[in-house]
Amino acid sequence: MRHAFLAATALFSLASIAQSAPADEAPYVDDRSSAEAVVRSLYSAINRHEFARAWGYYGDTKPAKDFDSFVKGYDGTDKVDVRTGAVSNEGAAGSIYYSVPVAIQATDKKGEAKVFAGCYTLRQVNAQIQAPPFQPIFIDSGALKPSSADFEEAVPASCGDGPPPPKRDAALEQAKKAFLASYSDQCDKDLAAKEPEIFSIKYRDKDAAAGDPDKETRLFHFSCSAAAYNESSIYYMTDEANGVRQLQFTEPEMDIRYVNNDSEGKVESMHIVGFRTTGWATNSSYDQDAHTITAFNKWRGAGDASSAGTYLFRNGDFSLVQYDVDASYDGEENPQTVVDYNTAP
Repeated sequence: MRHAFLAATALFSLASIAQSAPADEAPYVDDRSSAEAVVRSLYSAINRHEFARAWGYYGDTKPAKDFDSFVKGYDGTDKVDVRTGAVSNEGAAGSIYYSVPVAIQATDKKGEAKVFAGCYTLRQVNAQIQAPPFQPIFIDSGALKPSSADFEEAVPASCGDGPPPPKRDAALEQAKKAFLASYSDQCDKDLAAKEPEIFSIKYRDKDAAAGDPDKETRLFHFSCSAAAYNESSIYYMTDEANGVRQLQFTEPEMDIRYVNNDSEGKVESMHIVGFRTTGWATNSSYDQDAHTITAFNKWRGAGDASSAGTYLFRNGDFSLVQYDVDASYDGEENPQTVVDYNTAP
C-alpha cells in the first residue's frame, strides 16, 4: 500500500502541516494501545520536536523520501492541533486495518492557521504470527487535504473516501489460522511468522462440458522448521468445492533389510509393505510448470541415504506418481525407484 500521506506532508511541507510548539509546553504522548492513540502520539512527537519518535510511528512506507526531508518539512510551524473521528476496522491477511478520520489545524510562527482533513490507515499485524522484534500498531498510509471547514467541524464523518485496506483473502486467512492452530507449537517461530508461498493452479476438469470455465485450486506453502540438513513444510490447498484443507502426502512403508543386519552395510532386499500418509513435506518445492510437488528427505547429512517423492496435480488434487529410496549408506547417491505411476491417466 503506497503512502498517500506524501500528498499531504511532502507537498504541503511548506510549514503548513508541520508543528513545533515549544517542547516544554507540548504534552508527551506515546500510546500504541489504539489506532487513534497512535495518531495523537504522532502529533505529540512532532510538537515536541521528537522527529525520530514521529518517524517511528510509520511502517515500512515513510511519509518522506528520507528522515532529513521529513524533519525539514516541519520548519516554520508553531503547533498542530489534532481531532479524530469514529474509527472503523477490517481484518485482512493476518492483520487488522484501522481507518481513522482526522482533522488537523496547523498554525505557523506568524499565527496563521490552516485546516487539513482526511484519513489515516493504521495496521496491526497479528501478534501470534510475529517474530522479534515485535511490531505494534503503525501508520500504514494517510491522505490529508486542505479543508475550508472550521477546525471543530472538519473531521470527516467516515473514511469511505480514504485509502481502503486490501481486499480480504478469506481462504488465505483460513489457511493461516489452521496452520497456526495445528503447528505453531511445533514450528520455528520465525518461520511460522512468515507469509506462505501462494500458487494458483488452473485446470480443465476431466468431466467438464464444452463451454465450462476452467477450475482453480490455490496452494499455500508454509515453512515450518529447519534442522541441520532437512527443512519441513506444511501445505494447504483450497478450491470452490472443498474449501481449505491440509494436503496429505502418500508414502510407501518400506521393509529394508541389510546384509548381516548392518544398517550401514549392503542392502539385501527392499520391499513395499504398505502405504501411509503424512502432512509433512521435507525439503520440498512446487514446480508451477510441471504442476508437481517434490520432497527429498535426507536420512543423514551426506545425502547418500534418502527418500524422495513426486506428487502430481491431477483433477483438483495431488497424488503420488514416483517414490525413490536410497537405503545404502555408501557415500554415493544411488536411489532406486520403488513406486512409478507416471503413466497413470
